[in-house]
Amino acid sequence: MFLVGLTGGIASGKSSVSTFLRNMGIEIIDADVIAREVVEPGKRAWRRIREEFGEVLNSITHPEVFKSMFFKAAKLFFCGHQFAVLDVPLLFESGNLYKYVHKTVVVTCEPAQQLERLMARDNLSETDALARINAQMSLAEKAKRADFVISNTGDRENTREQVETLVKQLKNLKTHWKYRFIFLGSVLITVGVIGVGPYMLYKYLKP
Repeated sequence: MFLVGLTGGIASGKSSVSTFLRNMGIEIIDADVIAREVVEPGKRAWRRIREEFGEVLNSITHPEVFKSMFFKAAKLFFCGHQFAVLDVPLLFESGNLYKYVHKTVVVTCEPAQQLERLMARDNLSETDALARINAQMSLAEKAKRADFVISNTGDRENTREQVETLVKQLKNLKTHWKYRFIFLGSVLITVGVIGVGPYMLYKYLKP
């Protein structure tokens, strides 16, 4: 199984693309959803936040989010999925998850659309909306780094058609076999070492 990183700018339409993918049967590992889950009452991160309130919360939640995403990806790998999508808003900015994805998908739109959508969605002034947009890497820069770009400048049907094309392209990739062979080889080597090691030690120590 290989991982596909899905990202985009704030109010670019990434969530819509993620929904389309999920409706097509693609497994989504959503960083935002996991980030909310790890701080639910009773979870380890939540307990630490209560104990150490006042510290930088990211230093508590980020390791838990990463760990949860890793286990979800591992589960999908062992279930035989060809690929899974990591839905991460700050994929390029964070750096930690970016190195684990095989392909990246960026959702873009026109700057004016992004501004208008954000103002309407979060009830922000133009100044506040621009400040939030400028706090992230620009959509143009993200698009340069992407393997696939989905333009969310048109209507939902147009975006959905682009997502369908993307899924077909990803399904045509054979990368997942490489990772499965690597994993199988590692298992065989490990089993061999575990099996041969004691035997060689026995032969060496045998009177």
